[in-house]
Amino acid sequence: MRDALGVGIAVGLSGFAFGVTSAGAGLTVLQTCALSLLVFTGASQFALVGALAAGGNPLTAAAGAFFLGVRNAFYGLRLSQLLRLPGPVRPFAAQWVIDETTAVALAQPTRRGARIGFTVTGVTLYVLWNLTTLGGALGAEALGDTSAWGLDAAGPAVFLALLAPMLRTATERAVAGIAVVLGLGFLPVLPAGVPVLVAALAAPAVVWLEGRRLGARRKGTDR
Repeated sequence: MRDALGVGIAVGLSGFAFGVTSAGAGLTVLQTCALSLLVFTGASQFALVGALAAGGNPLTAAAGAFFLGVRNAFYGLRLSQLLRLPGPVRPFAAQWVIDETTAVALAQPTRRGARIGFTVTGVTLYVLWNLTTLGGALGAEALGDTSAWGLDAAGPAVFLALLAPMLRTATERAVAGIAVVLGLGFLPVLPAGVPVLVAALAAPAVVWLEGRRLGARRKGTDR
């Protein structure tokens, strides 16, 4: 309960930054709130409105947001084995499969603890994120030039803070490092939203190279 409430409250408050950023990108209050209610994954939401604010094509922006959200499907595969939720509950629980709920659930030593952690984090974060999104969208006009506040960096900063401790192996660090280089390298030359798609190529590239390295090692051992 302590872990779940701490994460839910801390991250939920950053929905205010999303609301302000989304309104500053030209989305209406209704569109902004719909993103938080239906998409509900901060990194994808910030990527979408960031690309739109930079003048990116809506389809490209949506594609970048989609690929960022694909990771939640892999979280779901792991959580389905851990939580073992009843069938009728799973479609509703799927909406809460995000970085924070996954991190809290996996940190618990028992299935009961994982279920409590997942549920409390999901409820707390979903309610707060949507309330603060609404507040941010409504208050954007009072802030004036939203870009001057740098609030668009809040979502990515939270995401990186959660991700960094998970990079334990050399392969994971290599994927992260190459993704950063690709993303920043192509940022000046590609349309908004496309560098994120290019950076996603780091994962299959590193996995392929790692597979070749292990294959070569096995051949050397057989000899």
